[in-house]
This record gives sequence, structure tokens and C-alpha cells, in this order.
Amino acid sequence: MNERLLDHFNKQKIRFVINQDQTVTDVTTGLTWDRTEAGLMAWDQAMDYAQGLSRAGATDWRLPTRQELATLIDLSWKSGPLIDKRFFPQGEANRYWTSTSKPGSTTAWYVSFDQGRVGRRTKTKYALVRCVRSEPVE
Repeated sequence: MNERLLDHFNKQKIRFVINQDQTVTDVTTGLTWDRTEAGLMAWDQAMDYAQGLSRAGATDWRLPTRQELATLIDLSWKSGPLIDKRFFPQGEANRYWTSTSKPGSTTAWYVSFDQGRVGRRTKTKYALVRCVRSEPVE
């Protein structure tokens, strides 16, 4: 998505744009999100899944940082999932892995869309996966 188009959407106060390739662009952050869910998996599996994902003609998918994923929490919804289902129709009121973890740690950060929480979880436990990529500004 080019810079002029992003500027137009920002002026119109449009937060997300659904693309024709199963992705959503966040006009505020410039990130492109995968609209599909990868299912429950352990953190190492989630990292491998994201790095191997090929969608929308791109192969630079990754797990989001905890700060990036937390931008999708939408507290305007009265009950979970606290994510805008118009743009993320498969979104669940559940934990989603982030890439945020200290080297050598047995835990990683997650974002939960049931109550909008951010916390740490043992990497061998399961959580859902939502992949992201950084769209270069043209």
C-alpha cells in the first residue's frame, strides 16, 4: 500500500483496510496482518510456522512483538473477543503468541483477547497464532 493511500485513510480516520489477499493493513501502524488463524501450537512451532508462511505473495511473515499485537486489542467490545471481528473474523477470546521473549527463557509473551491482557506463558504450552509483516512504504 503506497504512502499517499495510507495518508488518505488516516485523514478519513479509517484504521484497517481489508486487502484482496486474506490480509488486513493497519493504517495507523503500517503493519499487514494475516486474517487467517493458524490454530493452537507451542511457541517454537508458532515461530517456525510464521517464518515458513507464504501468503499474499510474501514470505517475510513473523510473529508480532507484544507491542504490535496489543495494538489489535479493541476495548470498545463489551465481551470477548476484544478484536474487531469485521477485520479479523476468526479472532477468538484466547491467548495469541508474540515473538517477545528473552534469550534462553522458557517463557514468551502473549496477548489475550478475552480481557485484553498481556502476560507470559511457558513456551511448551499452546496459544493461537496471528502473523504479521511490515509493509514497506512505497
